[in-house]
Amino acid sequence: MNNLSFPVFKTKVAGVKQAFKLEDPADRQKYFKLKAGEDIKKIQKYLKKNTFVGFLLGKKNSGKGTYTKLFMEAVGSDRVAHISIGDIVRSVHKELGDKTKKKELIEFLKKNYRGPVTVEKALDIILGRDTKSLLPTEVILALVERQISMLKGKAIFIDGFPRDLDQISYSLYFRALMGYRDDPDFFVFINVPESVMDERIKFRVICPKCQTPRNIRVLATKEVGYDEKIKQFYLICDNVGCNGGRMVPKEGDSLGIEAIRDRIEVDDKVMKTLVGLNGITKIYLRNSVPVDSAKKFVDEYEITPGYRYELDKTSNKVKTIQEPWTIKDDAGEKSYSLLPAAVAVGLIKQISKVLDL
Repeated sequence: MNNLSFPVFKTKVAGVKQAFKLEDPADRQKYFKLKAGEDIKKIQKYLKKNTFVGFLLGKKNSGKGTYTKLFMEAVGSDRVAHISIGDIVRSVHKELGDKTKKKELIEFLKKNYRGPVTVEKALDIILGRDTKSLLPTEVILALVERQISMLKGKAIFIDGFPRDLDQISYSLYFRALMGYRDDPDFFVFINVPESVMDERIKFRVICPKCQTPRNIRVLATKEVGYDEKIKQFYLICDNVGCNGGRMVPKEGDSLGIEAIRDRIEVDDKVMKTLVGLNGITKIYLRNSVPVDSAKKFVDEYEITPGYRYELDKTSNKVKTIQEPWTIKDDAGEKSYSLLPAAVAVGLIKQISKVLDL
């Protein structure tokens, strides 16, 4: 998002020096209570009788699902739901293997769907029998309508729509189509520097035995090895059953973000278009904070730790060095990446403001 300015959200609480382990669920709850406790209470009270619709907008791998789950963790999941377009389509694919569910789905689509292809052709696309056609937006809308009807009035985060410029006009009519005409709605724009996404992909590794994922750069294991032959460090799986198995890169990850460049560019155009739309409230989430002003906005434990390694030639053991993960944001400014919980605090407090609580 090179020409869009996302403000840095301040999570730092004046006079409070308590630190939390944000990877620990129990500590996260204490953290949320300290950083956004009053806003959480207001949102919980609001959700007892009211709902909202939030459209999550961010590039591929920007953390839309992660931030929603953390929001639900903080305020409770009984009155909030997360709808992923991809998950809905995959779920429908499974339903088509059940005669009863398939019949119910077809009946629903014939009653609610209006679009350029037949219901039968739409199902062929979902099942993969038609690999040349894209699933029409009208079908996606009908499937989302069906999903919402199952949620019994919960507040909803919609993830994965619009995915292209021609879908934007449809998204603006979501509430009317789905019966949420009187609910507050808002866009949630998520900005993650491309350098962050690039390193998350390039340095991913996985255990061949248990399939546990890690990242050499930002999610190290307890033990690290060194391959003298290729002069590279590698992570050793922590799981007991793997007996110190060597974790390996995922195929294709060496390309980093370039492997999904086309998708990234489309997402970028969609976000730039939607930022300029009037008549809908906007929330801005930023994953990074400039190094020079980090102390003013966030606490040190809210910064994503990065890892580098040194080989002690005397003992032949690897030393792991932890330090703040420093990257360049999309404007080229030296920045720190923030842990997801810190970004979620921004989401909670901004939603409270949007709902005028």
